[in-house]
Amino acid sequence: MIDEKLLAYLEGYVTENRKQTFEEVLSNRTRHFSVVLENVFQPHNASAVVRSCDIFGIQDVYTVENSYVNKVSRKIAKGSQKWLNFHRFKSQKNNTQDCFNTLKEKGYQVIATTPHNDSCYLSDFDITKKSAFVFGVEREGVSDFMMENADGYLKIPMVGFTESLNISVAAAIILQDVTTRLRKSEVNWQLTNEEKKEIYATWIEKSIKNLDKHKNFFYNQNS
Repeated sequence: MIDEKLLAYLEGYVTENRKQTFEEVLSNRTRHFSVVLENVFQPHNASAVVRSCDIFGIQDVYTVENSYVNKVSRKIAKGSQKWLNFHRFKSQKNNTQDCFNTLKEKGYQVIATTPHNDSCYLSDFDITKKSAFVFGVEREGVSDFMMENADGYLKIPMVGFTESLNISVAAAIILQDVTTRLRKSEVNWQLTNEEKKEIYATWIEKSIKNLDKHKNFFYNQNS
C-alpha cells in the first residue's frame, strides 16, 4: 500500500523533469512480456540483457540461479537494473520449477529460446499472448525441464555457418521485434494505473539520497 502523504513529501526532493521522465517511461513499460535468465553466469551477458529489457520497456526479469549467482555489472547495465523488478529463484532445490510455476500462475506462456528444434520463427511469433522468454547459457542452452515443459519455442532465422547467437544479442533482437509489433497492435499491453503508481513510488525512493533520514524526519513530523 502506497503512503500517499509520504510520496508527496518525497516528491519534493525530485525535480519536475525527473518525475516527468518517470511518467513517460512508465507509459511504455509492459508486463505483457517478461524475460527469464536461466543459469546465466557471465555478468556481461546478464547485464546486457537487463539493459535491453529497460530499453525495450520490459519491467520484469526472472533469474533462475541453480548453479550460478546472477550478477549485474553496473558498467554494462548502465544503471538500468535500478528501474526493473527482479524475481530471483536461488534458495530452493527446484528453482527452475518454482520459477516456471510462478510464471504460469501469473498467466504467462513460457517460451524457450532455442535454435535447435522445430521452433517458431521470430517473425511468426504471436505477440498477442502474454509471454515469458527463457534464455539459457550459451553452451547448454535452456534446461531440459524448460524444454520439456515450455508452451512454445522461438528462434531467430540464421543463414550463416554459426548456429547460435550470444544470448545478449539474441535477447535484444527478440525484444526489439516483439515490443515493436506489440505497440502497433490492439493488445492491452500497458501497466495498470495501480502498477504504475507502485513502480513510480519505488523509483522516487531510489532517486533520493539519505532516504531513511528523510523518511524518519517525515514520520517524526507526522507522529
